[in-house]
Amino acid sequence: MIRATIKLMLDGKPMANGKYAVYLRILKDRKRKKISLGLYCKKEHFINESFTKHHPSYQTENEMLLKLKARALEIIRSFKLNQQDFNLEEFEEEFRTTKRDKEVNVMDFFNEIIDETTRAGNIGTAQAYKDTRDSIIKYKGKGVKFSSVTPIFLEKYEVFLRERGSKGGGVAFKMRMFRALYNKARKRKTIPKEPYPFEDYKVSKLKSESRKIALSVEEYKLIKNLNVSEHPLLLEAHNYFMFSIYCRGMNFHDMVYLKWSDIQNNRIYYVRSKTKGKLNLEIIPPVKDILDYYKKQNRPTDYVFPILLSNDLTPQQIANRKHKVLRRYNSKLKEIASLVGINKKPTSYVARHSFATILKMVGTPIEKITEMMGHGDVSITIAYLKEFSNEDLDIENRKFIDL
Repeated sequence: MIRATIKLMLDGKPMANGKYAVYLRILKDRKRKKISLGLYCKKEHFINESFTKHHPSYQTENEMLLKLKARALEIIRSFKLNQQDFNLEEFEEEFRTTKRDKEVNVMDFFNEIIDETTRAGNIGTAQAYKDTRDSIIKYKGKGVKFSSVTPIFLEKYEVFLRERGSKGGGVAFKMRMFRALYNKARKRKTIPKEPYPFEDYKVSKLKSESRKIALSVEEYKLIKNLNVSEHPLLLEAHNYFMFSIYCRGMNFHDMVYLKWSDIQNNRIYYVRSKTKGKLNLEIIPPVKDILDYYKKQNRPTDYVFPILLSNDLTPQQIANRKHKVLRRYNSKLKEIASLVGINKKPTSYVARHSFATILKMVGTPIEKITEMMGHGDVSITIAYLKEFSNEDLDIENRKFIDL
């Protein structure tokens, strides 16, 4: 006799934003499987398989939960009536049958993923999906079906993007987002695994045409020695840039979330957002000067820098604030470069590039640079520095003049 039970429950681990994913759990033959429903909530807002009234849109989402559970029970009932045994994978496939039709609309799935990533607080990722969705709508309209996405479709989409001014990096970015969406649809069994258009159309062939920028030792000194007391409107950008350099190329995102509690015993401890590697570094005198400057501001937040001005901002407010400050920071960096006579147009990430290349220029072993930057492998650092090696190689090449 077929015995299986269904229950709606929260995942055991919270997401980055503190919310928990809601799952449908099926238990059969002492085996269990959790099926994501694309719903999220605070732990205290989910009791007895339903959302409490404190959860936003609790009535609508409770109706959704009832329908999903009813559908799961109906599937089990159908298997029993047909005296057909099943495994957990077959149950999930049947549960998602309504979405598995090849004629699933691409934009509907885009909207579903955008909603999920927004709820999870991943505003940047949600915006990237939106931008890609909107460009595909401009290319083919809102009626695109997954079954129509072929290698030829992708090749023509690439042409469409290039005709409208997108360069290699911009084209690659949208293609990666489209591929990520397609892969999610396959993983959730919303569409069949085959055919897979990205097997023939290789996103890896798209190369970024943008050239990374790093400062030379002389250019770095020009910025370092700028008397910002004569240019007070440039103080914030100068502080951020120098702090990043002095802190082993700490990127802007990690500076945004840096808290006073991360500073202990004259060291800074933080987890690098990109790689999740744990770093700790000494607070050298110029870093202490910058920290003391912001400590004296006595702002009512946990954050070191005046970027996030409240402890309880929503994910969208955080994204908006980061975008606003980063745009101002980059604009002021260009003013600084122009003021000291540097022809390059630096951005926040130039600090990280410059940290690595300047250390290489002054003879620091690559193995040490790797560890200081939080790279997982020396090969990553070697590839990272390769784009900045021309000036170094030119100096070596000039040695032939005196032979």
